[in-house]
Amino acid sequence: MTELHSTPGKEQIALLEPFERLALSQIQVVSTPEQASVALQALTAATALGFDTESKPTFAKNEPSDGPHIVQLSTHDQAYIFQLHDADCRRAVALLLESGTITKAGFGLGDDRRRLISKLGVDLQGVLDLNSVFRSRGYRKDMGVRGAVAVVFNQRFIKSRKATTSNWANTRLTEAQQIYAANDAYAALRVFTALGLG
Repeated sequence: MTELHSTPGKEQIALLEPFERLALSQIQVVSTPEQASVALQALTAATALGFDTESKPTFAKNEPSDGPHIVQLSTHDQAYIFQLHDADCRRAVALLLESGTITKAGFGLGDDRRRLISKLGVDLQGVLDLNSVFRSRGYRKDMGVRGAVAVVFNQRFIKSRKATTSNWANTRLTEAQQIYAANDAYAALRVFTALGLG
């Protein structure tokens, strides 16, 4: 039987040194056909990418979400934030998500998966939810990026609460939104690599 490990709590994580995140200069917001073409070329060369999505929050009960509004894909030195209001950006994301030769690694991807299939009509290939990897290694509850960074690197992953609930459908993303979104994907890739999966 697999041994069960506990996930570090908030108090333990708060004491750790911060995880080194991607800087703004390493983040590219992709919102035009030209940018989508450049990003697609850069990302198709990868064998593994960090992956996440963000949707504008809904506050009313039963209010449907038309998200995701952005999709983040990251290499080890550059993250791309695709804004899905542009048709070429949606096409580029669809091609990457349907590629069976590129692993897209992230956390808690069940909801992302459903929304992407609904919004883009894609047949997702090569998508790996890292929570399932941690479960198979004896961790009881869903890890999430914070817990994983604490377990794997003994570091604290900083997440802005304000950015979490911000409007991801805005055509101009703030610097705080860009840092937040890009590093969710980047940290997932770092964890994927550190676990010896890529």
